[in-house]
Amino acid sequence: MQIRKAEYLISSPSFDKCPKPDVPEYAFIGRSNVGKSSLINMLTGQRSLAKTSATPGKTQLINHFVIESSAGEKGPRSKWYIVDLPGYGYAKRSQTDRRRWEQMIEGYFRKRENLTQIFVLIDSRHGPQKNDLEFISQLDKWGVQFSLVFTKTDKEKPGVVKRNIEAFFDTLRTTWQFLPRHFVTSAEKKLGREELLGFIESLNQSGN
Repeated sequence: MQIRKAEYLISSPSFDKCPKPDVPEYAFIGRSNVGKSSLINMLTGQRSLAKTSATPGKTQLINHFVIESSAGEKGPRSKWYIVDLPGYGYAKRSQTDRRRWEQMIEGYFRKRENLTQIFVLIDSRHGPQKNDLEFISQLDKWGVQFSLVFTKTDKEKPGVVKRNIEAFFDTLRTTWQFLPRHFVTSAEKKLGREELLGFIESLNQSGN
């Protein structure tokens, strides 16, 4: 897949304020400071499409980016959305803010008609985190399609990253019969870019 165009479209406070659901949509979410903006910028080939922030928990809205891609240099273009969602697990949020976030995310995940896949970002520098496990367990209960994306693999020794990922799946195996699809990435080294874009392209072509 070649990204031909990537532009910010709109930020919405709830799913019913989002753009018309007429093209496939791919949502990215994870704990605050997991590297979500950097990953989106790496995938689209633009350094500042999604705004990175030194302040965790800053993203509060459903942010849509419109993407145009093609299979080859001269192939027909496909249009789809990348969605940058507010992160979870930010301790300094008030109870009111957390509840507002929960309602916004649940409404979006369960009612957004064109949502094709959710990518849950996991920081590969750490072992299994309770809020990550709780979040993907909730997604499973809602019956929505998701994949895991392990980020920041360049920030830790390869052996540590490998052990952390294995520990994460070992924890899942205690309660899950089938493990979710996963990708291993580094925004800095562009690791996993072709695999993620290839997966998105296959879903676009299949209409799922």
